[in-house]
Amino acid sequence: MTQDFLEYPKMVERAMRGVVREALAVAVESGLPGLHHFYITFRTKDPNVTITDRLLAQYPDEMTIVMEHQYWDLAVDEDKFSITLSFGGAPETLVIPYAAITAFVDPSVKFGLQFDANSDDKIETSSQTQAAAISPFDGSAPDREKESTDPSTDHGQVVALDNFRKK
Repeated sequence: MTQDFLEYPKMVERAMRGVVREALAVAVESGLPGLHHFYITFRTKDPNVTITDRLLAQYPDEMTIVMEHQYWDLAVDEDKFSITLSFGGAPETLVIPYAAITAFVDPSVKFGLQFDANSDDKIETSSQTQAAAISPFDGSAPDREKESTDPSTDHGQVVALDNFRKK
């Protein structure tokens, strides 16, 4: 087998994370257009994530934020973004590096990207996102059973590249 000196999977991973950055940049410039809204799942223990101890205790490994109507101070940088959301009525500012993101979904257009939770260098191979959306407004999570069987909660198509890889 020929060695991949160009490291295509890493290139694809960076490009997919760039899609997240660009979508957030549009929201900074002009707000979320139309019915667009985002579910962003990230690893809370990533060393570069900034999250309060209260939220970290509640979501020790992974958390999904919903970016729709109520968010403030969205700032997009080259390697991370920051956003203020309300959790249980209290505003909290989060700083999330793109490398910590494990899923990005815009259910309004059935678009989703899923990244490997353990490595930034691999592309996740599942066909749908499995993360439960957590409402930043009341801190509750929807019923996972209902979410996985109810087609009205479908979070869209996840880009998987295994079909194009040599086995």
